[in-house]
Amino acid sequence: MREFKAAEYKAKHFDWKVDGKVATLTLNRPDRKNPLTFDSYGELRDLFQDMVYATDVKAVVISGAGGNFCSGGDVHEIIGPLTKMDMPGLLEFTRMTGDAVKAMRMAPQPIIAAIDGVCAGAGTMLACASDIRLGTARSKVAFLFVRVGLAGADMGACTLLPRLIGLSRAAELLYTGRAMSGEEADRYGFYNSLHDPEEVLATATKLAHSLADGPTFGHAMTKKMLWQEWNAGLGECIEAEAQAQSICMQTKDFERAYHAFANKQTPKFEGN
Repeated sequence: MREFKAAEYKAKHFDWKVDGKVATLTLNRPDRKNPLTFDSYGELRDLFQDMVYATDVKAVVISGAGGNFCSGGDVHEIIGPLTKMDMPGLLEFTRMTGDAVKAMRMAPQPIIAAIDGVCAGAGTMLACASDIRLGTARSKVAFLFVRVGLAGADMGACTLLPRLIGLSRAAELLYTGRAMSGEEADRYGFYNSLHDPEEVLATATKLAHSLADGPTFGHAMTKKMLWQEWNAGLGECIEAEAQAQSICMQTKDFERAYHAFANKQTPKFEGN
């Protein structure tokens, strides 16, 4: 069976560090507010596709260096070259960026985004692709695609954003390209919670460790079902959850939890 050692992975286009069962991915081009390039898009896609086979890491935190999360696609390294590409080349690029989002959603590990400062364009979609988003009051979230003459339909924005904040609010943001303040993003439900800038990453990391110490097989099943049930009817969803939960009930973690609770102890999960 294929296995991917996340702790041994050497990133080329961002920082990747593993502490115990938690990996932290840091977009690290602070002088440009951490924009993405063709290469970093591709590496993000490939890494999260490989995370399906990782057994050592059970949760992932994504953040940005220098007080910003991600300013989107690099204007000079991506947007400029795109204006000179033919249709097949453009379609190859847009599929690659979408594949990065799909890979994040298909990875079994919960992904927590720690967002401060600028979160724009493609950066917003990395946030949307995460399972949980922690933000700061000073952060600015902007779906900028319309500002460069494009549709708001980019990297899954038209399906992910409405599910996070509602159709009408998503439509307004995608049509106008305006920035949401941190307070507004929190009020809309885009953020799970707000934190001080110096605390947001630490809080996200603490949460990631708590999830990694939990029933990680169950977490992976929860993530799979959240993704799978989006396009299914209620009856199909209930049947799918019945199957998923019955599988989880065969794990040793479920048995450990029973014995721990019976003995008034805190269960220690091992992910099997």
